[in-house]
Amino acid sequence: QLQLVESGGGLVQPRGSLRLSCAASGFTWDYFAIGWFRQAPGKGREGVSCISSRGGSTNYADSVKGRFTISRDSAKNTVYLQMNSLKPEDTAVYYCAAYYPVGAMCVLDEAEYDYWGQGTQVTVSS
Repeated sequence: QLQLVESGGGLVQPRGSLRLSCAASGFTWDYFAIGWFRQAPGKGREGVSCISSRGGSTNYADSVKGRFTISRDSAKNTVYLQMNSLKPEDTAVYYCAAYYPVGAMCVLDEAEYDYWGQGTQVTVSS
């Protein structure tokens, strides 16, 4: 059974850092693109970052460029989201998701994603 499990969320002060992990099981990991999405209270879900199936390309929302870095470790079936210089507006539930891509690039369109984790809360507050 295909499963995605997020971890690493928590409470952090502004300008702090967190690293989120997305562990996958139950499918051939290397063929899937992985994305991170987030949903703040009262708002819709927003694409944050994604990484292609082989890790050769990445994509970031403008709001996180230069602060967040996505990476994948195929040996551990895990994708990471390193979040630096966190701001209060980064507060949200963060979800990882997977889809089987057609091309070499990944996209930040949640409609493309077939499999979702349960989410992990990130709160940025002093």
